Amino acid sequence: MTEFIGWVSSIILIITIAKQVYKQWKEGKSEGVSIWLFAGQIAASIGFAVYSYLVWNPVFIFTNSLMVLNGIAGLLINIHLKKREGKREMERG
Repeated sequence: MTEFIGWVSSIILIITIAKQVYKQWKEGKSEGVSIWLFAGQIAASIGFAVYSYLVWNPVFIFTNSLMVLNGIAGLLINIHLKKREGKREMERG
């Protein structure tokens, strides 16, 4: 039962965060989303993934490894959108 709770919670977290990154990409807006949010999330998730490996917790190894990938995707999308928004501002004047 303990493992089940861990895996279900992991899946909920991953889906929730991935959905937010997808929404940002789909809407094409980086408004109000700091690059530092993703940088901090990536750093923390790497640390948690390493820690989870050292204490051998498969649920958290899986979760935090996917959170690193999600953070990288979010960061890249955010950088791309900010560059695109900057170009639009330059074109306007």
